[in-house]
Amino acid sequence: MNTNSRSSLRTMVDPVILSPSWVPIVEVLDLLRELKDWVLGFADSNWSPFALALNSFAESVFFPIPPDALLIGIAIRHSDMAIWLALLATVSSVAGAVVGYWLGHKVGRPILNRMISPNQTERARRMFNKYGVWAILLAAFTPIPYKVFTILAGMLKLNLRTFIIASLIGRGARFLILGLLLFFYGDQIANFIDEKFALLTLATAGVITGLLILLAVARRRHACKAIG
Repeated sequence: MNTNSRSSLRTMVDPVILSPSWVPIVEVLDLLRELKDWVLGFADSNWSPFALALNSFAESVFFPIPPDALLIGIAIRHSDMAIWLALLATVSSVAGAVVGYWLGHKVGRPILNRMISPNQTERARRMFNKYGVWAILLAAFTPIPYKVFTILAGMLKLNLRTFIIASLIGRGARFLILGLLLFFYGDQIANFIDEKFALLTLATAGVITGLLILLAVARRRHACKAIG
């Protein structure tokens, strides 16, 4: 990996971290930068696929660094493997999500309160109750902290099969978009991804959410007319 690619990867937008109020934010940010640099160091390793799988798995449960940066770092060097790497990240991430679901089901709110504040837990719970499985899809696809919703899904006893399907769709779409871009464009697309990918995923999620809301409104109006 060339110096410019490594430098640009390290300037990717940091993941949204909902840290407990007792952790000084400056210390959190410093730790995140060190963790990100440490994770990216595996991009040049012979163990890089294993590191990607482990990063993807752990990020769905507790780890604060999403696997996107490592996926990009490895795929820049091995663009012919980019789609396979994206599939590896997807499967590993969903496997971790199942562990997060199990922890949420067995332990519940206490484990969430160690990751985020009680107020943030309550906001996430309200969002989950309002949107249900769509909250899992959005969290799986966007920079929203996915681990919070994997644990919350178990805590609120979302159907496990539905949870796995939603996770596969959301995580698969996120990582396969990256994999396809890197497969076809390699290093040329890295800077674009660094600068725009998070924004594009949020925009796409916003459009999908808007369409779903319009569909729900249309169905409700149709139902009201039928009753009338």
